[in-house]
Amino acid sequence: MSGALEDKRTATRFRILVEIADRQPAVSQGEIAEAVGVTSQAVSEYIRALVDDGYVDKEARSRYRVTKEGVDWLFQEAKGLRRFAEHVTDDVLESVQEDAAIATERIESGDTVTLSLRDGLLHATPSDAGPATGVATTAADSGEDVSVTGFEGVIEIDPGRVTVIQIPSARSGGSRAVSADELAARCADADVVVAAGVEAVVALRAADVEVETSFAAGDVAAAAAARGVDSVVVATADFVGRVTDALRDAEVLYEVTETTDGADGVTAER
Repeated sequence: MSGALEDKRTATRFRILVEIADRQPAVSQGEIAEAVGVTSQAVSEYIRALVDDGYVDKEARSRYRVTKEGVDWLFQEAKGLRRFAEHVTDDVLESVQEDAAIATERIESGDTVTLSLRDGLLHATPSDAGPATGVATTAADSGEDVSVTGFEGVIEIDPGRVTVIQIPSARSGGSRAVSADELAARCADADVVVAAGVEAVVALRAADVEVETSFAAGDVAAAAAARGVDSVVVATADFVGRVTDALRDAEVLYEVTETTDGADGVTAER
C-alpha cells in the first residue's frame, strides 16, 4: 500500500512534492501551502527535508526541481494509490452500489435475487441460483422496480447485432428512392430502430416503422448492443460515417447495407 495512505506526514510530503513538480522551477511556498492546506513554515520544513533526502534540488532562492529519485518515489506512491483506488472501485464499491431492476415476481426486502438482462433491462427473480445474484433492499411486486445491492457473479451477455442501412441524401433522391415495404421488412426483427438524418426519419415514417430516437444514433445503437439488444440504424449517406465512428469507438461489430429503389446489398462489415 502507498505510504501516503498510511500516515498523514507521508501524504503531505507526497502532495508537496507533486506541487513542486507541477510548478518547478519557480516555486512559491505560499501557493503550495494554500493548495495543500498547511502553513508556509510547514512547507519550508518539508522542502528542506526533501532536499536532504535527495528528492529535490535547490537551484536558487524559490527555485527547485524534483530529482530523478524524487520522480521515482512519486511513481511508486502513485502506483500504490492507483492500486488502492482500483480495489475501492472494482471490489468495494462494486459490491455495495445499488441499482434498479424489474421484479419478475413478488420480492421482499432482504431477499437474495438472481439477476438477468431482458430486452436490455436488468430483471430480478427471488432465487440464489445465479450465476449473478444480489440482495433486494426494497420490496416490490411483479413488474415493479426494486433496488438491488451486494452484486456477485457475472451476467453473461451475447452482444447485440447492429445493422446500418444507408439511404441516399435528398439531392440523390432521399426517402423517395427507398422502398418503404423493403425498409419495413429490414427493420421488422430489430429490437431498436434509430435514425440519423432527415431523409432517414422521413423514410422510416413512410415505412410506418417506430423510431426509438433520431439523436446520437451510433451511441444509442452501441449502448443497445452492449446490453444484448439488436438494433438497426437507418442513416442518410452523409451521416453513416458518424454512426460507424461511434460503433468502432465502442468496439461494436456492425454491417453496413444499402437500400435504394428496392435494391439491397451489403457494402461493409466490421
